[in-house]
Amino acid sequence: MKEKDSMRILVSGASVAGPVLAYWLTRHGFSVTVVERAPALRKTGGHAVDLFRPAMNISEKMGVLARVEERATGAKRMTVYGEGLRSPVRADLSKIFGATSERHVEIMRDDLSEIYYDAARDDAEYVFGDSITEISPDGEVRFENAAPRRFDLVVGADGLHSNVRRLVFGEESRHHAFIGAYFGVLTLPDVPGLDRELLIHVGVGRTAGLYGARHLGDARALFLFRSRRELDYHHRDVARQKKLLRDAFAGMHAHVDGWLDELDRTPAFYFDSITQLHMDTWSRGRVTLVGDAGYCPGPAVGGSTSLAVVGAYVLAGELARAGGDHELAFPAYERAMAEHVRGSRAVALSAAKTLIPTSRRGVWGLAQGARLISALPARPSRALLRLTTRSARFYDSVSVDDHPPTGQSD
Repeated sequence: MKEKDSMRILVSGASVAGPVLAYWLTRHGFSVTVVERAPALRKTGGHAVDLFRPAMNISEKMGVLARVEERATGAKRMTVYGEGLRSPVRADLSKIFGATSERHVEIMRDDLSEIYYDAARDDAEYVFGDSITEISPDGEVRFENAAPRRFDLVVGADGLHSNVRRLVFGEESRHHAFIGAYFGVLTLPDVPGLDRELLIHVGVGRTAGLYGARHLGDARALFLFRSRRELDYHHRDVARQKKLLRDAFAGMHAHVDGWLDELDRTPAFYFDSITQLHMDTWSRGRVTLVGDAGYCPGPAVGGSTSLAVVGAYVLAGELARAGGDHELAFPAYERAMAEHVRGSRAVALSAAKTLIPTSRRGVWGLAQGARLISALPARPSRALLRLTTRSARFYDSVSVDDHPPTGQSD
């Protein structure tokens, strides 16, 4: 077994889990290379993601908490339009977030990725515009463009549709569990009067929202809708995806029609199923997975960003604790994360049921629940949310062992 300061670890993916993992691995004395398929960091803003208490604590340890808080979306108010409701419901969004978690920030995903990348880029090697094509059992890795290289360990941090997972564990269909819903995100021009406000339209089986961020100068529309069966489309067939979105939200409201009108002009569009990954193990030989690549609880509903940050921190810590011995570290990492992964799956299913109601009663309950929580004082509203949702109980209960840095790469 090599000494850890001479071990070379390849990380695939430079979104969230990859840069966090690179940061902590280098702090523990490992030599790290990050390969990313995209030619550069994405700068379109992405969609808003949540960082809950454990991920906020890890960000603070990384020294980036001030930047994270500075880039927060700053949403303060929410207006809910419900199909069948006589009038919109207005709620204090900051109080709802406060009741959900003792420490929370909403931030655009690409902003968060850039912050974590900046924290690690001086100590890790980054290779953009390339992708892994083959991983041999002895650690030799082949790439689309670069010459083959040998690494001691390889980590897939490349998201729900992980290339590393496909190469090592087989096709995605063997591991994914469709939970009956889809989501889409598109960028719109800045909307007057949207400052720090989230607009939501809720109907049976579909929810659409519009929000902005203080620093972006534009807005994001998020669409969630249910489907009893998996829809037929190719992941690169954007025209088909846009048609599916239009069909799902046809006639919902004039506001939503206006957002959909931007589909043909939007500079950024994303569409995917809300899918959970269920794997018996995330490790095989010298390879392991972290974040959505290994245990996505469901994009847009499951707190997957916070889970990815926690997973990256734990994996790096267990490798350091084991002196780089992956045969000890990988099982320890999986044991440490198992309860968090199971909890996040339950949260995602519960959140999807709440955010995309299955009945008129559910539409009414979502709107009135938001009104009640925002109207109550802080302590009663937190107690009510703890009683009625799994997410608050879960995120407040997640605990992570401390893994202080054990070395510093040159």
